[in-house]
Amino acid sequence: MKAKDLPREFVKKCKAVKAKRPRTVIDHILKHGQITTEELKEKYGYNHPPRAARDVKEQGIPLEMFRVTGSDGRKIGAYRFGDPKKARFSKLRGRTAFAKQLKAKLIDLHASCCAIYLEEFEERLLQIDHRIPFEVAGDDETKMEDANSYMLLCGSANRAKSWSCEHC
Repeated sequence: MKAKDLPREFVKKCKAVKAKRPRTVIDHILKHGQITTEELKEKYGYNHPPRAARDVKEQGIPLEMFRVTGSDGRKIGAYRFGDPKKARFSKLRGRTAFAKQLKAKLIDLHASCCAIYLEEFEERLLQIDHRIPFEVAGDDETKMEDANSYMLLCGSANRAKSWSCEHC
């Protein structure tokens, strides 16, 4: 579906996205109706095309994935806008950086311990992560200060949790 076939308000909100990676995907889909993983990699240089698509979804814009034939004859993924009625612009506005005070508060509460592996790590090796996945709950302004909404994870545990959430 190209821009002319989409609701004007949906297109307006899509064009309001400022972050480079999701904006690149959005602009391409608005112009061509779809974008392939091959285009994301070859034309735009994104080595992990699904991450670029996920960035769009994190902005609250519905995307659907389907299969097309790539230039080498293999089946590859492609993305187009999903149902505009399912857009959640108010719920998700993309990721925001966490305050240093939140990490300090989590360390005070749980020490320098990974919440999944239950092992001690240097503070600098721990990352703040949402207890409820970002794609489900978004970033609720009222919960940004609530340490109970977050946990500290080591890089390995954070990647494992992320992978498992992406594939459930």
